[in-house]
Amino acid sequence: MKGVILAGGSGTRLHPLTRITNKHLLPIHDRPMVAHAVQALVDAGLTQLMLVTGGEHVGDFARTLGSGHEYGIEPLTYACQDRAGGIAEALGLARQFVGAERVLVMLADNLFERSLRPAIENFRRQERGARVVLSRVPEPVHLRHLGVADLDGERITRIVEKPADPPSEYAVTGVYMYDGAVWDVIDGLEPSARGELEITDVNNWYVGQGTMEYDVVGGFWGDAGESIDAYYEVNDFVRAHRART
Repeated sequence: MKGVILAGGSGTRLHPLTRITNKHLLPIHDRPMVAHAVQALVDAGLTQLMLVTGGEHVGDFARTLGSGHEYGIEPLTYACQDRAGGIAEALGLARQFVGAERVLVMLADNLFERSLRPAIENFRRQERGARVVLSRVPEPVHLRHLGVADLDGERITRIVEKPADPPSEYAVTGVYMYDGAVWDVIDGLEPSARGELEITDVNNWYVGQGTMEYDVVGGFWGDAGESIDAYYEVNDFVRAHRART
């Protein structure tokens, strides 16, 4: 399985911190945000990684992460998304890199306290389809800003983006795993109202096929790109966690 880290976007929710840089290069405690994502995937056993970002920032990421040697993944591969076309479009740029293998996609502003390895191993044992990582978020106000899984026992029946009335307490984190059918799914997507190819549409395609499975990750999960408050909440957690270890 190969890993694709998505580090694009305009970072408007973290303005003005992102006025002169990509949000994924902002510091989380003692390292750039993106470095935590790279380390999380390496620690989970993935060593063939591609990073996708906007064209104007590729050089900044290359200077920050280099060849990947520091993380044991040399060479780290880069791709640039020329326009804001959505997460699914960004993933499509990795088609040649991934080839016939399965792929794990991680949004680089997601930070986890616990390892992703158990979820990855579950997906390796899964015959086909896709898998998402969920996190329990008990606050409805917070859930209204996230993608939320509607659950029926062990089955996801749909994923709803930013629901006014959240169907569960389980948010879809920015980690998705797909089999080779994902490329055909992306090819068949229509742009959303905001003109982008949405990853939720990809996920709901697998839901409709009955091949979407999930894991619930324990411990802390934070989306550092969600808001200024969330960014500092993640910073505070990582700083306190580092102090304890």
